[in-house]
Amino acid sequence: MVYVIRALVDVLLELASDADPNRVKTGVSVTTAGELEGAGGIPPETPVFTDFFLPDPGNAVNAVFGVDLSTPARQTQGQFVSHPVSELEVTKRDDLAEVIFVAVPPWEIDDASFAAFDRAGERQPLEIVDARAPEGSLRG
Repeated sequence: MVYVIRALVDVLLELASDADPNRVKTGVSVTTAGELEGAGGIPPETPVFTDFFLPDPGNAVNAVFGVDLSTPARQTQGQFVSHPVSELEVTKRDDLAEVIFVAVPPWEIDDASFAAFDRAGERQPLEIVDARAPEGSLRG
């Protein structure tokens, strides 16, 4: 099971919508459920995706080589990618992070527009949690 807070999904979908027709790719990271407000039904040690790093569209290395040097890989446990003109699946262009969140139009929170996958591209069970991340958690 992959857990993610609703506020993060909302922000990621907004980023994807604003960038459409271009793709968005950014790192996402976790906080343990015990540190969240409102995640009472989840074991405290369970990782819940709560944070993202603002994508850097001006990064020339990323634009040319497809490598994101702005976010150290150790700081993210997952990746978010938007596919404005593709299917809801992991593609060869997506990083093979431990968890990959993929969004497609119409950029809504439903099974046809937002999903989680493992690094092999297999869809994972996803639970969107109405919990709050610690203060100052979203990274930019």
